[in-house]
Amino acid sequence: MNQYDVAIIGSGPGGYVAAIRCAQLGMKTAIIEKYAALGGTCLNVGCIPSKALLDSSHHYEDAVKHFEEHGIEIPGEVKVNLEQMIARKQGVVDQTTKGIDFLMDKNKIDVYHGVGSFKDATHVKIAKEDGEETIEAKNIIIATGSKPSSLPFIDIDKERVITSTEALKLKEVPKHLIVIGGGVIGLELGQVYKRLGADVTVVEFMDRIIPGMDGALSKELTKVMKKQKVKFNLSHKVKSVERKGDEVIVKADDKKGKEITIKGDYCLVSVGRKPYTDGLNAEAAGVKLDDRGRVEVNEHLQTNVSNIYAIGDVVKGAMLAHKAEEEGTFVAEVLAGQKPHIDYNLIPGVVYTWPEVAAVGKTEEQLKEEGVAYKTGQFPMRALGRARASMDIDGFVKILADKNTDEVLGVHMIGARCADLIAEGVTAMEFRASAEDISRMSHAHPTFAEAVKEAALAATDDRALHV
Repeated sequence: MNQYDVAIIGSGPGGYVAAIRCAQLGMKTAIIEKYAALGGTCLNVGCIPSKALLDSSHHYEDAVKHFEEHGIEIPGEVKVNLEQMIARKQGVVDQTTKGIDFLMDKNKIDVYHGVGSFKDATHVKIAKEDGEETIEAKNIIIATGSKPSSLPFIDIDKERVITSTEALKLKEVPKHLIVIGGGVIGLELGQVYKRLGADVTVVEFMDRIIPGMDGALSKELTKVMKKQKVKFNLSHKVKSVERKGDEVIVKADDKKGKEITIKGDYCLVSVGRKPYTDGLNAEAAGVKLDDRGRVEVNEHLQTNVSNIYAIGDVVKGAMLAHKAEEEGTFVAEVLAGQKPHIDYNLIPGVVYTWPEVAAVGKTEEQLKEEGVAYKTGQFPMRALGRARASMDIDGFVKILADKNTDEVLGVHMIGARCADLIAEGVTAMEFRASAEDISRMSHAHPTFAEAVKEAALAATDDRALHV
């Protein structure tokens, strides 16, 4: 029987990063993955493939709608080759997962393909295609991630009533895509198919899209996507989804209880994700799960069984790849006797629509609820020379700072390249910068980053220069 210092069940961003860091710190490490490819949901059917399709569809939309204004003329009709678009996406996925294979090999990490389950607190059974194997490990990290959630009355047939997994490999552009759920995944994939020619209707139970983010971001993204001809039914409770041949019929009640019917040819169910522990046999190791199916952990990400840890989507907190990576590194360093730290308030959130939406820290709603005295500085992207040059004028940067100390408490932005730009907010807040600190930093001109400086100036005695 092979013996290890650490065995990790699951090879998503949390699991493979934990494995690499454990190996770097001198531990003999194994990683167990039930699928043929490493990388988990994120690399195979999540973050990476969705961004590939977002980029491809963005290029198409630019060619159809904006090239002429830039002085670029294309003879003939610009057409979508969805098969090639999906093939390119898969190429990106394959290249990325092979990169993980390389990293496992480079760091001398043993990789097992099969379903890993606990025999007891120190032994993991691996059910492989060609039989079964058991390994022993002093420490075990659960990194089994999450899977798409649904509603109890919805029959997901994976053909017309689909999840994000199927939406990444459709054979045709829908005529009318109904998206149930106005969160990150639904909006991103909805925008992909809207650009490619589908009618898109979003049905959301809450009174706004991206409900976990600052209200100003929700409002602006709704306005922009309505301009892009996406339809929204907010404050609507879906009560049935029925497929009849190639048609999907969705019935929902509005906030007054009036029933509406929406008909489309595809329905994307995008109502969040739930932790995945199927087949883990956690009870054999004595590991406790909470009432939502998550693995219970303490502040060290340690379960009730002292040598077993859990990270990523399978534990509480935001279901984000970069959160899982931080936790993977954290556990590896705890096992090595170090004293790492994660500030969960400073884990940024991003929506990869265009314009992109990104945020870190407290929302204005949270500050009001907590009774914190704060001030706001906001700057519109359309006031930037760089935004006008690239025709990306939608959006703004909003900075929330403590009214008394001027410390930055939250940074919220919507606009071009905000997914990258939010790192400036994270850095500033990590070093507990004030709005004035950011306003006094030189920002290159012309850039989108100037909006951060201007928002900081606006929060500092309303001193924005270019509005």
